[in-house]
Order: sequence, then structure tokens, then C-alpha cells
Amino acid sequence: MAADRDRFSTATRIRALGEQAAARVYRAQNRRLRRPVRRSRLTGRAAILALVIGTLIVALAYPLREYVSQRSEIGDERRKAEEARERVEELRDEKARWQDPAYVEQQARRHLHYVRPGETGYILPDPPGDEDGADDPLHTRGAPAHRPWYDNLWDGIDKADRAAPLTR
Repeated sequence: MAADRDRFSTATRIRALGEQAAARVYRAQNRRLRRPVRRSRLTGRAAILALVIGTLIVALAYPLREYVSQRSEIGDERRKAEEARERVEELRDEKARWQDPAYVEQQARRHLHYVRPGETGYILPDPPGDEDGADDPLHTRGAPAHRPWYDNLWDGIDKADRAAPLTR
């Protein structure tokens, strides 16, 4: 019975658990020593290659950005040059029209209200209901054309004074 008591005593159980744990640790250490050492995936050569590629990317980023921006500027300038060529052609056509005496006469009659000798010219007033001058962009709204500009200016100042009296 004494052997049974030793076998089931707390101290015996703790000793047995300690021996089992020590045996597990010893086996785990032996397995680690027997296993081949795993190398890291990132070797020295791979690290240098990554560094070189990163340096190249950084070194080429600014010139590449400049190249792209210059290409877009070149496109803009080509478009402006094409528009300028079109405008030059329009002006050449207009200049050629002005060389024709019939066109000059037509424009003088239309814009300057010129008439030939013996003709009677008429200028008709605006039709009623067209007081705002929406059709004629040169029409001054409500300002008479025969008055000097400074009279119109003073009238505007007087109207502003009458419309908004000063309050304190």
C-alpha cells in the first residue's frame, strides 16, 4: 500500500509531469536540429535588385512626367496653330471681298446708310414693343443718342441720389 500511496501522491505526479515535459522539450529540440535550415526568400541579390529597380523608378518618374506634359503642350500648340491658320484664311477671304467694289458699296449702303445720287434714304424707327433693344446689340437702353456721354453720366448719378437717400 505504501507503493500505491507513492504512486498517487502529489509530489510523484508533479515529478512525472515534469519528466514528460522535459522529454517533449528534448524531442522538439532534436527535431529542430535535424531539420534543414530554411532560407529567407529575400536573398542579398534579390534585395539589391529591388533597390536598383526602385532607384530606376524614382530616377525616371520626373523625366517621364515632363515628357507627358510636353506632349500635351505640343498638342495644344498644334491646335492653336491650326486655328490661327483657319483665321488667316478667313481674313484673306474677307480681304479679297473688300477688294471688290460691289461688296464695298453694299457694306456702305448697309452699315453707313449711304445712298446713290438721286435716291432717297429712309431710316425707320423701331417697331412698337421693341423698346428693350434685344435685336440691336448697339441699342443703348433708354439713353438718347444725341446727348453727350457726360450728360448721361450726370443723369445717372442724379437718379441714383433720388432713388436711395442716405440714412443714418
